[in-house]
This record gives sequence, C-alpha cells and structure tokens, in this order.
Amino acid sequence: MRLLVIGGSDGGISAALRARELDSDAEVTVVLADAYPNFSICGIPYYVSGDVGDWHDLAHRTRSDIEALGITLLADTTAARVDVAAHQVAATGPHGAALQLGYDRLVLATGAVPARPPIDGLERLGPADGVHLLHTMGDTHGVMASLTSRQVSTAVVVGAGYIGLEMAEALRARGVAVVQMEALPQVLPTLDAELAQLVAEQLAAHGVDVRTATKVTGIDTDGRRLAVRASHVTSDEVLDQEADLVLVVTGVTPDTTLARRAGIDLAGNGAIAVDRRMATNAPDVYAAGDCAVTHHVLLGETYLPLGTTAHKQGRVAGENALGGDRRFAGSLGTQVVKVFDLVAARTGLRDHEAAAAGLHPRTEASVADDHKAYYPGARSIHVRTTGDTESGRLLGVQMIGAIPTGVHKRIDTAATAISCGLEVDQLCDLDLSYTPPLGSPWDVLQAAAQRWVAATTGDSGDGRPVATTGRSRSSGALE
Repeated sequence: MRLLVIGGSDGGISAALRARELDSDAEVTVVLADAYPNFSICGIPYYVSGDVGDWHDLAHRTRSDIEALGITLLADTTAARVDVAAHQVAATGPHGAALQLGYDRLVLATGAVPARPPIDGLERLGPADGVHLLHTMGDTHGVMASLTSRQVSTAVVVGAGYIGLEMAEALRARGVAVVQMEALPQVLPTLDAELAQLVAEQLAAHGVDVRTATKVTGIDTDGRRLAVRASHVTSDEVLDQEADLVLVVTGVTPDTTLARRAGIDLAGNGAIAVDRRMATNAPDVYAAGDCAVTHHVLLGETYLPLGTTAHKQGRVAGENALGGDRRFAGSLGTQVVKVFDLVAARTGLRDHEAAAAGLHPRTEASVADDHKAYYPGARSIHVRTTGDTESGRLLGVQMIGAIPTGVHKRIDTAATAISCGLEVDQLCDLDLSYTPPLGSPWDVLQAAAQRWVAATTGDSGDGRPVATTGRSRSSGALE
C-alpha cells in the first residue's frame, strides 16, 4: 500500500501517523511545501510574546521523530497537479526538480490560506515593509525579523478574532503599543456581544486601543513608517493610524487549488466536499483538515477550520485510506482563547445560528461564582446558555471568566453534553465534582441550566416538578 499525503500540518501528519499505526508495512509519504512538519500554528503568538523561547519547541514532533516511525517526508516540495485516473501527483522538489509521485491512496491535507481583505496596498506591501499576514512558521519568522529590524514601537492589528486577540496580547508583552481594528461592531465575533464587551474591556485595561466598526481601506509607506487608512463603518469619521508594523489576521479560506485542478468536487462554502469517511468524489482520494468541509453535530455540513478538527479528520482519513470504515463523529466548533487575564469559550450554536438552522432557540444569561464564595478567591463566570424551546435540547454555551475559574474545562462538559444530545435540564442531573475551593454543589453550568429552565418554563426554581419535554425536574433550588 502506497499512501501519499499532501500537507504536513495537523490533518496530514495525523493521517500519516494513523496509517503507520495500522500497517507497519505501508509506504507512507508526506509532501509539505515548507520545512516545518507538524508545527503548532496555534502556538505562534506565544513564541512572539516570548512565553515560548525557541521556535523549535512549537513542533509537535521533530522531523527525525516522524521519520523514525517510517514516514518519508518530502519537505520544501510543492504538489502542482493530481492525475486522479493515473494515481499520480506531479510535484516540484526543493531544487526545482520535477517529481512524479505514484499512490494507491491519496490524502489531501492542504490546509488553508490567510484571507486577504480588500485593503489597498496589501498586495503591494509585504514583510520587508513591515506588513504581515500570519499563518505559517515562515510568516512567523518574518514578523520576528520586523520586530527586531524595525524597532517596532507601534503596531496595528487588523482583525479581532482569536489570532488577532492573541497577537495583540503577544505584542503588548513585548512593550509594543497596539491599535486593534475590527470591521464588525465587536471583538471576538464568535461570541455574543454582551460577552465580547467583557473581552474588549480586558483589552483596553491592558493598553490595547480597540477600534471596532472600523474598516481598514489602505496601507501606505514612506519607506520607514506605515500609514493605515481607516474609517468608521457607519460614519465619515477618519481613524487613520501610523505604525511600525501592520498585522492582518482576518481569518482563513480553504486551500483547494490542487483539488479544483484535479476536478474534485468542492462544497458551496469553497472547501473540498467529503463524506463522513473523509472520502472525496474521486476514487482513492480523501481530504482532511482546514481544506475540507466539516460535519457539524447540529448543523450538518459546514466549515470550521480548527486544529482539533483537523487532527480528528486526519486520523479518520488515514484509517480509511488503509481500508478502514471509520466515521468522523462531527464538530461543535468548541473554542477557547486566553485574552490577558480572561478566558473566553464557546461550543455549539448561538441563538441566531440555531434560528437559521430552523430550530427554536432561547438564550439566557447567568453569572455564578466558580467556587463557594466563603472560600477565598471566588470569581464570577459569565454564561450564556442556548437551548431549544420545543425539544429542550442543549444547543450551545458561551462562557467568560478569569484564568483560574476553569472555563476551558467547563466548556468541555457542555460540549460533551451537546454531543450526547442532553436536554438543558439534564445538565442538572450530571454528577459533577465538588469541593468548596474548586466548585459548588451546583456547578456554574448547572446553575445556568436551571436559570434557562426557569425562564423557559416558568419554574420558580424551588424544586417543584415542571414538565419540560415529557420529563420532570429532579431538583430545582440553587444553592
């Protein structure tokens, strides 16, 4: 069996590793366009900040680790064309040599490329001018070179999503003044506005100049300083800013050039169309990671470019490429981000997403302490719980709290509950751990669930049974 994998990040390496686990005799080859196999792109902000001192430490596995498992790595090699009928891939090696790579099974794990917003000058200016997109280790080295050579004192970060916020924090850690510009009305658009406002306040408290509803229209340079042209999206207010460095992080789009040229079907969202086995419409060709569509547990086909998803999809693709019959169980878009002293997280659907899917959502806000108030250090966690008013099913949860409050693990409990199809009310039945320094008899998530049930059914929360969807409350009073 000859397995050829194109792409050496999360999805591709996971596919290769799974194949080697299943068949030690399989001939597994990974083609990657750069020299950085299996590096943690999610760790880049922490290298920029100095929290991670050596960029080599961002490697999940070293090249020698991977090769020791019997996987052949073709680094600095660009795949140019897939001949599906001939089971051949035309590629160019590191010194320009033309390669023809045969395969029995092929996994496309080409990932994504940074989105390029329509900013005048973005195509003309680049790292040498202090203007950067950020997605690869090569991009990272360019940013670090600019920080050193340009003696950066002021930076503009275009975009206030996960990477934008993490990079704002990283630059502040280096003593750089940061102006964050976001075209949408709020930072962290994957959260409801009420919670996003708490994130914006945290950014401002740490010296980030946050400018939402701000559209960047152009970037100019005089050879040294950069001039960012921007304006408010609903007024004529000019919000121009001078800077030494501009970082554009406005999301990604699936890299499907290779698949498109090969005649492989793409979905309406632009990603490679795959079934739950990660198989494409082409014989013996699979796809995984940020280049492929994502099966969402609640929505069906969507696109969620996440490292966790890529790892799982790659493992499924690698197993099935060797003759297995594994299904990708699906994603809920579970995400978490640290923003200075806060942690923001979400899983499942927000209200408007559920409504668009034809569900009947209701979202309730609540605030509860992370542990018993009489034990020192209790801190509040803000929660927004979304459930379906007809079925009672839990659809989504959003949370924000300080780092010690364990938001990242509480959101995992919510993700598990949604995956298992639990009703909101059934959260209260979960046997969760409790000790006063770490929690309460009713966990934050359970208190939020009781709030949702009370608001939805009129239950006073005093323990009286209330029929929601054919079942009764086992308990009600908050403690």
